Amino acid sequence: MANEKTMQPTGGQTIGPFFRFGLEYDRMNEIAFPHSAGSVVVKGTLYDAEGAPIPDGLIEIFGADTDGTVPRDRGALARDGFSFTGFGRCMTNDSGEFHFWTRNPGAIDGRAPFFAAIVFARGLPDKLHTRIYLPDDEKLLAEDTLLSSLSVAERTTLVAERTTDGSLRHDIHLQGEKETVFLRY
Repeated sequence: MANEKTMQPTGGQTIGPFFRFGLEYDRMNEIAFPHSAGSVVVKGTLYDAEGAPIPDGLIEIFGADTDGTVPRDRGALARDGFSFTGFGRCMTNDSGEFHFWTRNPGAIDGRAPFFAAIVFARGLPDKLHTRIYLPDDEKLLAEDTLLSSLSVAERTTLVAERTTDGSLRHDIHLQGEKETVFLRY
């Protein structure tokens, strides 16, 4: 038995070198065709508790079309260059940055427009759910049930900033002073 090898068990892995297999697909962050009429970029950075960017995270978003209709067609992972799918996925780069080509979601039933977002990152035993609200309609934001239940500081973690070129900027902080509000389902 002198030649017998003992294998040491490894810890659980929520994200890492094998995480990408089976999750990546062509143009997965192109929910709307880039530069097409009505398309907009949603970009941001994923940060840890110390304020350092997370280079191996994954963000998924889902949103309605500009008229408030929720896409229900099959094949949301197939990008044909013209169909709006509502769903996208983006791996963060080495600087923790992510970006999506999409459309500004319209209000559904008169509620403030938002993207549903899911965050996967190292050290998380499960995914985190949050929202990314559009900053454009102060009245709808003030009337939103979730936003009105939060403090001003908490609310700012859910509302994107509109940049001068019309795109949206929204950073996600997993913990710390600027921690994003996450939802429990």
